[in-house]
Formats: sequence, C-alpha cells, structure tokens
Amino acid sequence: MGVKKHRGFSSKLGFVLAAAGSAVGLGNLWRFPYLAAQYGGGIFLLCYVLLAVTFGFCLLVLEIAIGRKTGKGVIGAFAALNKKFRWFGFVCLIVPIIIVPYYCVIGGWVFKYMWAFLIGDTASFVETGLSSQFYQNFIGGAWEPILFFLIFAGATIFVVVFGVQKGIERVSKILMPLLALLAVFLAVYSVCQPGALEGLKKLFVPNFRDFNYETLLAALGQLFYSMSLAMCIMITYGSYMKKEASIQKSGRQISVCDTIFAILGAVIIIPSIFAVTGGGAAAEDAMSNSGPSLMFIVLPQIFQSMAGGRIIGVVFFILVLFAALTSSISLVEAIVAVLRENCHLKRWLACLIVLGIMLVLGILSSLGFGPLSALQIGGKTILDLFDYVSNSILMPIVAIVTCIVAGFFTDTDSLVDEIGIRSRGYRIYYKIMIRYLAPICMAAILISGLFLSL
Repeated sequence: MGVKKHRGFSSKLGFVLAAAGSAVGLGNLWRFPYLAAQYGGGIFLLCYVLLAVTFGFCLLVLEIAIGRKTGKGVIGAFAALNKKFRWFGFVCLIVPIIIVPYYCVIGGWVFKYMWAFLIGDTASFVETGLSSQFYQNFIGGAWEPILFFLIFAGATIFVVVFGVQKGIERVSKILMPLLALLAVFLAVYSVCQPGALEGLKKLFVPNFRDFNYETLLAALGQLFYSMSLAMCIMITYGSYMKKEASIQKSGRQISVCDTIFAILGAVIIIPSIFAVTGGGAAAEDAMSNSGPSLMFIVLPQIFQSMAGGRIIGVVFFILVLFAALTSSISLVEAIVAVLRENCHLKRWLACLIVLGIMLVLGILSSLGFGPLSALQIGGKTILDLFDYVSNSILMPIVAIVTCIVAGFFTDTDSLVDEIGIRSRGYRIYYKIMIRYLAPICMAAILISGLFLSL
C-alpha cells in the first residue's frame, strides 16, 4: 500500500480536534435535538448512544484506518485497497462535492441570523403560529442570501488554503474549545429556566413503550450526520494522522466529543422550548418542526420570549456558526486532497477549483428558494434535492461498499492491525460488524429513505 507523502497534523490533539470539529456540526445542533424530540426523547438518546459506541465507532475507526494505512485521499485509498475499486473513490467524492455548497448556503443563513440578533434586527422573528416573515423574506431573496453564502464559503476556503497544520489544525484548536464553552454556557442557561425540568425529563428518561424500529433507524441515520461518516472526511484526515497515534483512542475521543455536543445541543433546545411554551401539546408541537423550521423559525421565537433572549440568540448562532464552519472546512479538504494528489495541483489552485464548484451549486441552491423556486424535482427544491441525494442515497451506498471492500476485497487483517485491535474476540466481533452487521444496517437506512420519499 502507498506511503504517506503529504504533511499531516502536527500532534495527536490536532488530529482529534480537527476530526471532532468535522463531526460537530449542524447535525448535532439542529438535527439531533428534533429527532430526539420526535422519537421519544430518552429512548432515542439511549439507542443513539448504544449505536454510537458499537456501530458508529466501528465505521469511524475503519475510515481512519483506511486513510492512514494508504496515506492517500479517497480515490487513491480505494485503489490501494483493491485496484478494481479505484472507480468507487470517484463515487465517494461526489458526496462532499454535493454537500459542501448547500451546507455553506445554510451556514450563510446562520451568519445572517447571528448578525440580526447582534444588531437587534429581530422584530419580525415573532409571528402568529409557526411562521416567520423574516425567514421567508430572507431566503426568498436573490442577493442577500447569496451574499451571506459567499462570506461563509470564503471563510471556509480561507482556512483550507493555509493547509493542514497552519489552517485546519490551528483553527480547530481555537474553535473547538470556544464551541465547548459556548455550548456549556447555553446548556446551563437553558436548564435554569423555569419549567425546563420537564424538558430534561423528556430528553433523559427513556420510555420503552416509545421504542420501535423507526426510532432505531432514526438514531442509526443520525450517526452519519453526527460522526461525518461516508463523506470522505475521516479517510482524508486519517491519511494525515501520525503512525504512532492510537486510532482506537482517537476514535473514542472523537465519538465521546461528538456525542457530548449532540446531547448539549438537545439540552440547549428541548428544555428551552418546554420553559417558554409551558410544556404539553404546545411543546410537542414546537419540537415537531424539523430542519430549517426549528432552527430559523421556532428557536428565534423561543429566544425572543426568554429573559435576555437577544444575548442568548447571539451566543447560540455563534455556536452554530463555528460548528458549521469546522464541518465545511473538513468537507472542502476532502475534495482538495484528491485534486492535489491526482491532478498534482498546488493547494491554492485546488482550493480555487473547489470554490468554483461551490459557487455554481451553492448559488443554485440559494436561488432555489427565491427566483428559481418554481424549479423543483419530485416536489423538492434544489437544496432539498442535493440533501436527499447525498444523505439518503449516496452516503448509505458509500458506507455499504466501504464495508464490503474492507471486509471481503482487501487484507482485512491488515486494517484491523492498523486500528490496533489485538484481542482475538474483539477482532472476530469487528470483522462480523464490518462484513455483515454494518452493511445490513446501512441497507435498512437506504431502503427506508427511498421508501419514505415515495
């Protein structure tokens, strides 16, 4: 297999913080809370934690091991595992290429909301029912959402162009501690609100009568978003990882960090909703809103109704902005690494090419809510279509084939050795997980995603 030729992270801490920064993103701070609310709170959390320490951890360390073992980006990595699967690296690369443009569009929305709270431009946040003229006017415009998209995309490229150590690692070492401080502050503030206790009970006390296969599939699907699986990211970051660092230890640290941030996100949001709405049906109705509705309509209304809500709104959207930025940086780096390795480009030129792709697809995604709103495929806007294709179709396929290649078409024992698994029983368990259990679970997510779209 290949020898690492590019410059990697300068320390174990740098790798863990960068990988954790990739994992901690919008999936933790908006998707996890609304899924937890919709699928029984405590029982969803229990399922997620159990899956994260078993299934999620196995996939995470596998991708890191593939990257470090081969020392290459995703195309070169699969070619090194088995020359017959070089083509699959191109399929994998489609995932970050599709995700990062619309991710930066949403990052621009977050920036706009942070700015609105900062300058006090929040009068139109609170509307009757769960509507927001502010949100509709903003995303439905032409130039303003594109402007904020460009700012966010530019910040992402600016970090990546400085490289792994001077760009990604340095920013991760600054942003991740800030993320932790902001998240803890908001969580403490949230649980101190009158009536927040009911929200905490909803989140942490499992009711086993609420358990069903949909809860399990929702928790399983969330692992993709939360742990940056099947996005080329962990393979890329693994290729930058020092040989003396423990993949198992680093994987545990990343998993724990990611899970803690997901729980903190839920602690920030769910108790706050219970505190403001008074609980009961009103709280359940507010929490039933997913995606943009929760982040950009419900939560601003909640913050406006809280004591010191403007300050809390600023801090919350700064938190989300930083989390989104660390994730978008990792997505861009996964593409840049492939361009540099296979096309022998300088970093700045590879970044420029990626920026061009981001501008084309990102502007289309942004305009899909305004001037191009009539252009829909299967009832989905351009952004929704990109999100559906990448998350519901491509990512499960990537995960399935990755496990099959690693389990059956390469030297599986060498990958297990790279991970550092020595126990015979654990090696057998790991091989069974990668060869059989993980692909079956991924197939279930793929089939359910396709079925729900019909």
